[in-house]
Amino acid sequence: MSYPGYPPSGYPAFPGYPPTGQESVYPAAGQYPYPTVPGGFPPMGGGAYPAAPPIGGFPGAAGYPAPGGYPPAPGGYPGAPQPGGMPAYPAGSGFGAPSNGSSFGYPQPPSQSYGGGGPAQIPAGYPGGPTPTPVPSQPAAMVQSIQGTIRPAPNFDAGRDAEVLRKAMKGFGTDEQAIIDVVSNRSNSQRQQIKAAFKTMYGKDLIKDLKSELSGNMEELILALFMPGTYYDAWSLRHAMKGAGTQESVLIEILCTRTNQEIREIVHCYKAEFGRDIEQDIRADTSGHFERLLVSMCQGNRDENQTVDFQKAQQDAQRLYQAGEGKLGTDESCFNMVLATRSFPQLKATVEAYSQIGNRDLLSSIGREFSGNVERGLKAIVQCALNRPAFFAERLHHAMKGAGTDDSTLVRIIVTRSEIDLVQIKQLFTQMYQKTLGTMISSDTSGDYRRLLLAIVGQ
Repeated sequence: MSYPGYPPSGYPAFPGYPPTGQESVYPAAGQYPYPTVPGGFPPMGGGAYPAAPPIGGFPGAAGYPAPGGYPPAPGGYPGAPQPGGMPAYPAGSGFGAPSNGSSFGYPQPPSQSYGGGGPAQIPAGYPGGPTPTPVPSQPAAMVQSIQGTIRPAPNFDAGRDAEVLRKAMKGFGTDEQAIIDVVSNRSNSQRQQIKAAFKTMYGKDLIKDLKSELSGNMEELILALFMPGTYYDAWSLRHAMKGAGTQESVLIEILCTRTNQEIREIVHCYKAEFGRDIEQDIRADTSGHFERLLVSMCQGNRDENQTVDFQKAQQDAQRLYQAGEGKLGTDESCFNMVLATRSFPQLKATVEAYSQIGNRDLLSSIGREFSGNVERGLKAIVQCALNRPAFFAERLHHAMKGAGTDDSTLVRIIVTRSEIDLVQIKQLFTQMYQKTLGTMISSDTSGDYRRLLLAIVGQ
C-alpha cells in the first residue's frame, strides 16, 4: 500500500494545548443520575469529583501536526454506526450542570498557539497537497493561532436563555430556530449554566424537555452540545463498546487524539458515571496488538516535553525501520512503544528522519507492516503528530462521502472541535477536497439538523 506525497516536508514544531493552569473542573457529584451498577463507583461526598492527577502541565509548544494520507480501508472504518444509528441516550434526569457553571470538557482560552504559520496549510500527502521537498534537518518554528467557531457569548444571561428555550418548547409545536439561535452561539460552559438556570426557574430538566420535543439527528446533535465535553467523550467510548459489536473507529478517534489531561479526565469520568473501568472494557472488546495500543493510549502518559531531540528522532527512526521494513516479519511492540510514548513534536521529527532512512515514509511502512484496526490506530497517531486538524478534516470527509452519511461521526467531530480548532479544520477541508465543509454538509443533511450544523461551523 502506498501513500503519495510523502515524506512530509519541514513541518514546524507545534505548540500544544490546553495551556498550564487551564485544567477542567468536573461537575458536582451526583449530577448524572444513572442506574446503580453493581460494583460501580460509589457516590462521593462533598459534591466534587476527584481532581485530575497532576501531569506537569503542557508546555508552551507542542502539538497537532500534519497528516499523511490515510485513505480509508475498503469498506470504510470498522464498526461505524449506520446513519442515525447513535445508541439511545441513558435514562435519567439528564446530564447535570456543574454547580459552579463550568464545564469539564475542553477549557479553551480565546486563542492558542499552534504550529504551522499563517492560514492553515494543506500538508503534503493529503488531497491537493504540495509536492514534497527535501526535509530540512530542523524546521523553523512558526506559530499560528488555532480557534474554534464557537466562542463564549458576550453579555451572557443564563436566565434569559433558559426563558427563550422554555418559550420555544411551550405549547403546540416547537420553535426549532429559537433553539438553534441559542445553542449555536453559546460555549459549552455557558450551556451548562443554561441547564442549571432552567431547572432553577421551572423545576424541570432541560434535557428531558429537549428530548421530548426533538427526534433523530437533530436530537442527537442538540444533546451532544449540552453534554460537558469530557462526559461526551466518555459517553461515546461507552457506547462504542456497549452491546454487540465494537465501533473501533470511535475508540481510535478519541483515545489516539486527546492530550494526557483529557484522557485522564475521560478515564475518571467513565468510572464515575458508568461504574466501569475503561481499560477492562477495552480488553474485553478488543484483542491483540490493537488492544495493547488502546491500553497504552488510555494511560495518558505520553511524554509532553516539547523540546525535540533530533538525535533520538534518528535513533527511533532507525529502530522503527529495523522493526519493520528492515527485517522479515514485524516487531509490533517496537512500533507501539515509540508511537505511544513520544511527544507529538518528537514523533514529527521521527517521521521526517524515517523518510531519509527508508525508501518510503512511515505511514506507507505502517500500511505494509500492519493491517486492520491496529494499522488505523497507528496511522491516526502519526497523522495527529503531523497535522491534527487535517486528520479531522479527512474523518469528516469520510463520514459524508459516497452513499449515506455517518451522522454520529459528523456530529461528534463538529461538536468536540467546535471550540478548539474547527476554523483550521474548515480551511484544510477546503484545500484538501476543493469544496467547503459547509457545502458538503448542505448536500448531505437537511432541515433543522442542517441549519444547526451550518450555524456551528459558521456558514
